[in-house]
Order: sequence, then C-alpha cells, then structure tokens
Amino acid sequence: MLMFLLDEHLRGPLWHAIQRHNLKGGLRIDAVRVGDLPDLPLGSDDPSLLSWAEKHGRILITEDKHTMSGHLTNHLKAGNHCPGILMARVSSTLPLIVDCLELIAHAG
Repeated sequence: MLMFLLDEHLRGPLWHAIQRHNLKGGLRIDAVRVGDLPDLPLGSDDPSLLSWAEKHGRILITEDKHTMSGHLTNHLKAGNHCPGILMARVSSTLPLIVDCLELIAHAG
C-alpha cells in the first residue's frame, strides 16, 4: 500500500475527508500531515517536505504548483529521489480526491 503526506495547507477538509473514509471500513488511506509529527513541524519548507517524504517513503500531496516543481528539480539534481508528488486541483471535490487516493494507494 502506498502512503501519503499532506502538505500543510491540506490539513483541514482533506484530512477530515480521509478520516471519514477510513472510519467507513473501506480500503484504508494511510496519510499523515505536516505539523502532526515532531520531525515535520508546521512551517516546514518545501525542501524539508521532499526530504522527509523521501526518507519515509510517502507521496506528497500538495496544491503548490507554483514553487514545488522547482524544489523537486533541485531535490532530484542533488541525487535524491522522490516517491511521488500529487498536485491536487483547487477545483477538485473532496470525494473525488479521496477516491483517487484510495485507488492510487491500493492499485499502485
């Protein structure tokens, strides 16, 4: 099963939608949030998120399409790797995102 890391700005409604999904007893989505872990506090910069996600084998979910691609390029050029990044569209509905995460987590 693939695991996810939610960027700081996705801590609210998406996190709660994932928790509701997991409580229903379907295929579980393993997600953690920036700010919930001692080694990944609120306010962590993008390079730190990429390093943490790499270390813990988690796919980063973000809406940060403006700067994340540059940070990812630098991360990879430095010889690091990335389990993956999913860019959530601001216009996407929460049920659609949760359904996609469930599919990715269990079909990947």
